[in-house]
Amino acid sequence: MLENKERTELTSIGEFGLINHLTEHVEIYNSSTIKGIGDDAAVIKYDNEKQTVVSTDMLVEGVHFDLSYVPLKHLGYKAVSVNLSDICAMNATPKQITLSIAASNRFSVEALEELYEGILFACQKYNVDLVGGDTTTSPSGLIISITAIGEANKNDIVYRNGAKEKDLLCVSGDLGGAYMGLQILEREKFVFKDNPKIQPDLVGNDYILERQLKPEPRVDIIELLKTLNVTPTSMIDVSDGLASEIIHICTQSEVGCELYEEKIPIDPQTFDRAREFDLDPTVCALSGGEDYELLFTIPISDYDKIKNVPDFTVIGHITAKSSGTNLIAKAGTSHPITAQGWNSFK
Repeated sequence: MLENKERTELTSIGEFGLINHLTEHVEIYNSSTIKGIGDDAAVIKYDNEKQTVVSTDMLVEGVHFDLSYVPLKHLGYKAVSVNLSDICAMNATPKQITLSIAASNRFSVEALEELYEGILFACQKYNVDLVGGDTTTSPSGLIISITAIGEANKNDIVYRNGAKEKDLLCVSGDLGGAYMGLQILEREKFVFKDNPKIQPDLVGNDYILERQLKPEPRVDIIELLKTLNVTPTSMIDVSDGLASEIIHICTQSEVGCELYEEKIPIDPQTFDRAREFDLDPTVCALSGGEDYELLFTIPISDYDKIKNVPDFTVIGHITAKSSGTNLIAKAGTSHPITAQGWNSFK
């Protein structure tokens, strides 16, 4: 693995030296990877029954992450995870990634090694090949751009626009935890800035901190759906908040929905911390984002196949477009769902 312990300036080895250094331990896990790092483009081969799925996402320092509390190894892992999540949202299996990095001269070779360790760990865990990319300088900060490539049988690919009236609205896992993890980290940063001698108080928050710092793409859900012989009619990953993702599905499918507040899965630690911060746990789930769970719809006829799966929760159903997208509160009142989650330009 990457062993350097002392600081090495990026200028001492140059762009290509850095590429060679960081990619020395990259391994190939898939026979479909014909050509990986080392040429102008990667070569990936699929047969006529499969289709390639490609998605790109970018993480920018000061916009998407704060290095005052995000370890570089965690950041590398997360950068891969959030891109693989997009492939999963198509009901596809991730196979390859390309990686581009822009770094300022305040980063050493050792710092980028740490970033790469997280990237390579995620690749190993999810059996994904790093097949190429680019490196360049940045006037300030760090920028990470990853393109994820996946495969699926052409009849298995799921889009956002397939939801039908009476379909069940389902979600994997639980929601709001990543947002509350961020609140803990931001609170401790504020305390540290006020008094650097005070150690961060993170005890008892392991779950929500991991949800923020080390999210997991739900590759397991894609495999589980296949095992259950369930093909969703629509699907999306919860990156910008449950409300935003529901609106995406309903808008593109030209349908409405009823989402039941009491059915939204929220972990007890998320609930308790939200109350401590004087936040509504439901709002955290609706608008917090970065949970990277899968939101999907299935025909009501498939309910028996998923009803006993602990990782699935039926949170509502699809209605006619004219009914709108509505949250049915615990009190029984109906409220239009509005998207108040992440917006890059606000």
